[in-house]
Amino acid sequence: MTQPAHIAIKKRKRHFALRRQHFSFPYFFLSALFVVIPLVILLVYAFRDLGGAFSFSNFAKFFTEATVRNAMGRSLLLALATTAVCLALSYPVALVLANSRFNKTVVLVLLFILPMYINSLLRTLALKSVFEMIGLSDVFTRLVIAHVYDFFPFMLLPIYTVLVNMDKSYLEASNDLGGNAASTFLKVTLPLSVPGIVSGILMVFMPTVSMFAIRDIVADSDRWSLFGNSIERKFKYEETYGEGAAYAIILLAMVLVTMLVASRLNRKIQEDKR
Repeated sequence: MTQPAHIAIKKRKRHFALRRQHFSFPYFFLSALFVVIPLVILLVYAFRDLGGAFSFSNFAKFFTEATVRNAMGRSLLLALATTAVCLALSYPVALVLANSRFNKTVVLVLLFILPMYINSLLRTLALKSVFEMIGLSDVFTRLVIAHVYDFFPFMLLPIYTVLVNMDKSYLEASNDLGGNAASTFLKVTLPLSVPGIVSGILMVFMPTVSMFAIRDIVADSDRWSLFGNSIERKFKYEETYGEGAAYAIILLAMVLVTMLVASRLNRKIQEDKR
């Protein structure tokens, strides 16, 4: 017996119905195209010598070339300084915004989020003009200010989100138990805001380590060549793709280790809360 037409149509619709997992297909396709495939190409180049044979020589050059190691050291120093300054500036601002009575959303958007819609390279070019106007010539100071200027919102927003959503009953309990403002901050507010601090550190430290475009704009000399400049030079000028790919893999490994340590720290903090 043939099925009625309306039953056949319903079954056909059910067969072709979109499910929730279907909406993830474009994401997986783009991830494979722009993330997985480039990483595979990097790995292939990284483990091949000039003759095309499998080799670890490209990774060995990272430990034998003093200029590359020095560039990595400068990148780490710059990232640490940028992260420390961002944290020192953003935490008090986030604390004031979280505890104030005025319209925090408007202030947050106007002062910190809206400038991010302007291209970062344009903002860095404008900052370079400011440096030239005030006569600031120290390269390291220029780089730290420029990176703080670009990455400050990425430190502020996670800390502010944690502080504004914090359970205020903990603060009230501390006050009821006789705690003053300093002890309440050190024993309640600061420990509870650690997840936001960890997120902010990751969002500032990791891109600063690999950033080189800001350095190319702000610093006119080669005295402060960063690790990202070393990778760029291998691909763009020297055309030693194997070495450049190996350095990129080393940088990626550093980022993954940093994320793993931060994730375990955050998990330990959450377990301690329980």
